[in-house]
Amino acid sequence: MSSNLATKLREGTQEVHTMAENMGFIKCFLKGVVEKKSYRKLVGNFYHIYSAMEEEMDRHKDHPVVSKIYFPELHRKESLEKDMEYYFGADWEENFKPSKAAVAYVDRIREVGNDNPELLASHSYTRYIGDLSGGQILKKITVNAMGLDEGEGTAFYEFDAIDDEKGFKDGYRASLNDAPVDDATADAIVEEAKDAFHMNMELFQELEGNLVKAIGKMLFNSLTRRRARGSTEVAIAE
Repeated sequence: MSSNLATKLREGTQEVHTMAENMGFIKCFLKGVVEKKSYRKLVGNFYHIYSAMEEEMDRHKDHPVVSKIYFPELHRKESLEKDMEYYFGADWEENFKPSKAAVAYVDRIREVGNDNPELLASHSYTRYIGDLSGGQILKKITVNAMGLDEGEGTAFYEFDAIDDEKGFKDGYRASLNDAPVDDATADAIVEEAKDAFHMNMELFQELEGNLVKAIGKMLFNSLTRRRARGSTEVAIAE
């Protein structure tokens, strides 16, 4: 019997999903305003978060619920390692420390893995469905905004083992619906997914400060250049 878990997740997270999309960092990103320092931090934080999630899912791949959504072709750890080397250099493991929000996110994933592995479905759904849905759009924005060469710094967005992303998402949702969960467990998975969205929002909130500073600096430099040009024009006119 189907649990309709995929539908419950979609409907149950709709409000918080909208909240996440309306955060300043995300709205700026979608408009093509990408500040490299902030983006590098996001990639670094994602490396630690996805590593924890995928290690826990590997550990519980035979769990009745986790096994339904255990798809190694979704895993991002190796892709993120490539991006980390691009942004931080060969010794990236020593050059990056996760932020406070990222550490809290990782700690929660580890806690879930130890105490309630079925809730790993919440974190898998929250991250991977979003990655598959907007990955190519976000990749194009990243490349254009930061002037990247094709294939550099965007491995995170490439799902080489998945030819049909829409078809894969449909299959993923069908597998969620086949998960052996009762109503109470389904409700717990939805609540954990909502919490996962909030944890992602905490990551974006941390980065907004860097983005605002970067935009402010850009505006200041632009105004300074204009004033300098204006002063020169006045001097010449006189």
